[in-house]
Amino acid sequence: MTDKVLNVLFLCTHNSARSILAEAILNHIGGGRFKGYSAGSSPRDNQQPNPLGLQVLRQAGISIEGLHSKSWDEFGRPDAPHMDLVITVCDNAAGEVCPYWPGQPATAHWGYPDPSAGDGSDAQKTEAFRQTLHALKRHLELLISLPAEKLAKTMLQDSARQLVGR
Repeated sequence: MTDKVLNVLFLCTHNSARSILAEAILNHIGGGRFKGYSAGSSPRDNQQPNPLGLQVLRQAGISIEGLHSKSWDEFGRPDAPHMDLVITVCDNAAGEVCPYWPGQPATAHWGYPDPSAGDGSDAQKTEAFRQTLHALKRHLELLISLPAEKLAKTMLQDSARQLVGR
């Protein structure tokens, strides 16, 4: 189990903020044991990652290379990477009917407020992105620190769901 890379897909509605942050953070801290991906249930036409989210990632020393918004349909295709864990990071996506995921990965919901929502100043929104980044990072650090037996397919779903309560 320790030599297998675990693929984790983070879902949100538009794939522009929370799911993008989670993908980048996991790829930064995953130590080669985890590979993060992200997608949206209904990204807008020409959807792009939120510029404030990208700025906060860069300021935290996390690569933004290759980050782009995409539909979750990409991960239901036969040639898509096999996912071991699918985590919704917004309440809207958690309530939607997800497509069929090949291999029936474990699932969990970690709800975070949308840092891009509201009419605050850019400084307030930037701070909201920083807070979301730190909250996601804490949960992802717990996930990657789980012992191998907790990452076995039968245990992964329960382990991932329990992390949000910490």
